[in-house]
Amino acid sequence: MFIPSDIERRVSAYLAESESVKETNVLEGVFNHFLQNASVFRDREILRHDYVPENLPHREEQIRFLGEIVAPVLKGERCSNVLIYGKTGTGKTAAVKYVLNKLNQKAQEFASSVSFCYINCRWAGTEYRVLSTMCSALGVKVPFTGLALGEVFDRLQKGLDTQNGIFIAVLDEIDALVKTHGDTLLYELTRVNEALHFGKTSIVGISNDLKFKDFLDPRVLSSLSEEETVFKPYDAAELRNILLDRAKSAFRGGVLSDSALSLCAALAAAEHGDARRALDLLRVAGELAEREGARIITDEHIRRAETRIEHDRVVEALKNLPAHSKLVLFGVYLLVKVNIARAITGEIYEIYCELCEHVGLTPLTQRRVSGLINELDVIGLLNTQVVSMGRYGRTKKIRLGVARSIIRRMFMNDERFGRLVKYTPKFLVGVSGA
Repeated sequence: MFIPSDIERRVSAYLAESESVKETNVLEGVFNHFLQNASVFRDREILRHDYVPENLPHREEQIRFLGEIVAPVLKGERCSNVLIYGKTGTGKTAAVKYVLNKLNQKAQEFASSVSFCYINCRWAGTEYRVLSTMCSALGVKVPFTGLALGEVFDRLQKGLDTQNGIFIAVLDEIDALVKTHGDTLLYELTRVNEALHFGKTSIVGISNDLKFKDFLDPRVLSSLSEEETVFKPYDAAELRNILLDRAKSAFRGGVLSDSALSLCAALAAAEHGDARRALDLLRVAGELAEREGARIITDEHIRRAETRIEHDRVVEALKNLPAHSKLVLFGVYLLVKVNIARAITGEIYEIYCELCEHVGLTPLTQRRVSGLINELDVIGLLNTQVVSMGRYGRTKKIRLGVARSIIRRMFMNDERFGRLVKYTPKFLVGVSGA
């Protein structure tokens, strides 16, 4: 057994201390550079997704529509349920929060008994957490886990009656909940008023999927979508106005060039009119300019921000995947390779088990793999769609959410998984393209 001498221990300690000092000096320089240089930002939080501005340009019509729907609650009357559609970044969530903020101010002014609850169903993940969040908004205590779903629903119902007022629940990304767990919970929520004696509740559903209604039972659909509206994507001119309005408060005067603003709007408009993407581009471009001490945000900063956002999102997601998630992704990759564009969970699981054997891992259960598929869908590496098979029930169709070339390039030189890129599973032998 090797035992280091006293001199060796002191040398090791000195080297470690030197490295620590070096790292500290580097950070000291970074922090001092930031503190000493004038920031291009006045308030960068204004460019965040969750910021709700005082003005929402080009959404006046939708705001009026939502305002007219919820106005009856000011007189103690239940408002209609409403379903809002639109692609990501079209202002759905911002408009709903804006209207409910104004409604809350008016309700306090007139002493109306109104309460609200906002839930992002994708973040919540489960029906239990959706219900427990609603209970929490009503002041009803529900443990983090451990109760039967029926018990949690009963507590919610009692809480609604105890409140003796109007309760509006906003279910954002409602499609994520239905695709994963079905529409049973929505059916219960849309029918809960029939069992209430004093309280009343309304549902505002927000969906990024324009085909969301196809997943709903007709009984749920008739109850939930009493009112509907679609938020259309912004065009380049509208995005430019939105960015200009935010930039006036987010940046110091004169730091954002007109050409950079127009380029940012044009790039985002090309991506389905996504205002979130436009705001991200502008914020990251400002941060890049700030780091290098630039006084003006130029077209070059916007271009670099676009590259960084797209690269970081996909590459980092792929790099940080756990081993089993990588194998699930490879299963879909190999199916696409033989022209099976949309796979089902069973096919993916069969290939996954074979890949586990190939790399020396113990396969997970099919239920756990189904959960991994949902997780990959959440981060955008897979796209899943629940398809109705009529009397045969529902099935989930899965396809890649990123280009095959990106996956191939990322893992080609990976010591453990690189050989899978050209691997042909036994399951696919004889299939066209294998």
